[in-house]
Amino acid sequence: MRGAARAAGGRTGQLWPRPPAPGPGPPPLLLLLAVLLGGAGAQYSSDLCSWKGSGLTHEAHRKEVEQVYLRCSAGTVEWMYPTGALIVNLRPNTFSPSRHLTLCIKPLRGSSGANIYLEKTGELKLLVRDGDLGPGQAPCFSFEQGGLFVEATPQQDISRRTTGFQYELTSRHAGPDLHTLSAPCRPCSHTEVLLAVCTSDFVVRGSIQDVTHEPAQQESAIHLHVSRLYRQKSRVFRPASEGEGGGWRGRVSTLLECGVRPGRGEFLFTGHMHFGEAWLGCAPRFKDFQRMYRDAEERGLNPCEIGTE
Repeated sequence: MRGAARAAGGRTGQLWPRPPAPGPGPPPLLLLLAVLLGGAGAQYSSDLCSWKGSGLTHEAHRKEVEQVYLRCSAGTVEWMYPTGALIVNLRPNTFSPSRHLTLCIKPLRGSSGANIYLEKTGELKLLVRDGDLGPGQAPCFSFEQGGLFVEATPQQDISRRTTGFQYELTSRHAGPDLHTLSAPCRPCSHTEVLLAVCTSDFVVRGSIQDVTHEPAQQESAIHLHVSRLYRQKSRVFRPASEGEGGGWRGRVSTLLECGVRPGRGEFLFTGHMHFGEAWLGCAPRFKDFQRMYRDAEERGLNPCEIGTE
């Protein structure tokens, strides 16, 4: 975020972040000079996790840039009556080096009035276009790739506009380009399975009871019956009644394109929490996992211990 912060300060010879190249994407930022001359304000969150502010604090003839500072691993930004721009400075209060962190954002329902960009050294890359709340709008990127620049779009009436999004920081690895944290629709390798068992937010043994599809969100919900609960960080799986066969029950999400269907047999389900929802990671058949684990154990290569019986 240093590039945007320097530009907002208005010092000679420093450039405002450049928009993406012409073509599909937002129009040129026509008010750059006015914003640059307007200076920058600073807004500090009272709880250091979330921020809620209003563009009405700006004078009508000035298009200012507000600096927002947050220090949590998760929270919410809400900008009512957006005008000018926001630079969201995330300074996570965590022991992990920033280069090992992944940042994800998810627009709030009904969010409108601004574009959200990834900014680094004066370059802008569009993350979420104003009003685009379609499926898959939860982009993620390596924390070292840059920061968040939120620019209000020209509106005749801002009285009903609020731009808002959730953010979360995770230690999961991010690739070189923007992506979501959903697992790819392919079988995991042996190494990926063993690492998932050690690092996932939940690890359970169970079977698929039902699958429901949500085409509008491009997601599928997998309803599981769990016979053994190895680990869960949130209460995704809850005890089932005797009439339901005992054990635990819960649901996890995956991409609709993965084409998951109910089937026989037991699996080892792993995955992560993403904005409060459980998302499927690696899910090998349990017999295959047993073979992988025992082979790695004999060779002294299993990264952690887990019961396989």
